Amino acid sequence: MFPLSVNDFFLTMATGLFLIGLICVISGIILLVVRAAGHDVHTLAEQTTKLAQKGIADDISGLVGNASALINATNQLVKTTAGIGIFLIMIGLVMMGAAYLLVAQIR
Repeated sequence: MFPLSVNDFFLTMATGLFLIGLICVISGIILLVVRAAGHDVHTLAEQTTKLAQKGIADDISGLVGNASALINATNQLVKTTAGIGIFLIMIGLVMMGAAYLLVAQIR
């Protein structure tokens, strides 16, 4: 095994923490861009709106209620995905800040 000084240990920890933080930030941004504004969610919302309009035109109240519930569930899905993306970005930034504080401890 090779000898490792305290400064080398702090630098190794800071590098690892910075890289993990960077991965969290990048994955959060990708999650926000790809999932929150995804094509599938947009298509589902369009089809649900058309279904609700057909239910209103044909006077089928159950169909309208179910379509409304589906639209609400889709909105919650988008909000949840956006929340997870923002959480990942915040955790990544905290990790990168902690890595900076570790590097600042090196003398």
